[in-house]
Amino acid sequence: MTTKLKSAVIGTGSISKEHLSFLAQGDRAHLASVCDLSLAAAKYAAQRYGADSTYTDYQKMLHEVQPDIVHILTPPNTHKRIATDCLSAGVHVFCEKPITPTYDEFKELWTFAQSHNRRLIENQNYCFNEPILAIKKLVADGILGEIEEVEVRMAVPVRNGGVFADENLPNPIHKMPAGVIHDFITHLCSLVVRFIPDFDRVSTAWSNHGGGDMFRYDDLDAIVISGSAHARIRFSCHTLPKCFTVTVRGSKGYAETDLFQPYLRCVIPRAGELLSPLINHFVNGCDLVGASMRNFRRKIMQRTVYEGLHRLLDLTYEALIDDTPPPISFEDMERTNRLVNALLSEDTRF
Repeated sequence: MTTKLKSAVIGTGSISKEHLSFLAQGDRAHLASVCDLSLAAAKYAAQRYGADSTYTDYQKMLHEVQPDIVHILTPPNTHKRIATDCLSAGVHVFCEKPITPTYDEFKELWTFAQSHNRRLIENQNYCFNEPILAIKKLVADGILGEIEEVEVRMAVPVRNGGVFADENLPNPIHKMPAGVIHDFITHLCSLVVRFIPDFDRVSTAWSNHGGGDMFRYDDLDAIVISGSAHARIRFSCHTLPKCFTVTVRGSKGYAETDLFQPYLRCVIPRAGELLSPLINHFVNGCDLVGASMRNFRRKIMQRTVYEGLHRLLDLTYEALIDDTPPPISFEDMERTNRLVNALLSEDTRF
């Protein structure tokens, strides 16, 4: 029989349904408790996903439920305090991104987790989406050659309504160093460091093209340089349509995808210099048709872009049960948060 970890969730915001659905359906987790400042929200989530108990005080929950692992899904400015309390109680922590507002706070929290011999894991779910895993395999197999360029681009209309655009109910993310972009920057940076692990220097332009005081920034354009390898990080809320594209270029070929509308396009040497373009067009054309059908099916089935999160959580629970290294290592988190810090330090405003 598979061992199950006693799990608890703190925070019932929009991302919680992805965590809770995994905990309710997975064979490695037992959903012991849901905690939220709103008792009504906690009770609704507990009833829908089959949790044993509900709390509005996470300290009381830690004491009475004694979970093995806690999922922290609260606003980023609360993460360090809650994670510290969980680690102090001897509980592993899986924390939504960004794990802390600053790099220094991350290092402090990591040191604290190490001193208590507990796992601390930041959610970097897009690194586990199928197209990214496929590109990583192309790199590992040497098919793309030596990595020379990586571009991660996200366009999301955050000013056009939604949780970030309500002036009467400002989102806590607005108070983060990068403002609203801080809600996405972990994903952007985590994908870069998967393919270019370290960097020598960065050049960054932060902009507020829409103006006003509510949004600190609504546009980011950054270049990251590591030796002869370059990466570009791009975020915009104006250059529609909505997208989340990743392109990895090597000395032999390149691969690209859009995680919001998943596909994989791979341009590589296939049958000599003359025939490679034709074969690439044919193979990629067939793959794009297949991707169109799969994405249509995803829409009908109301599947989200968080398929990598369920994969990451499953691997995390397996590692905790087997006492093996988790799928998100300290190096993954350290490099990601150090890159975020470097981007914020290069604050050239327009």
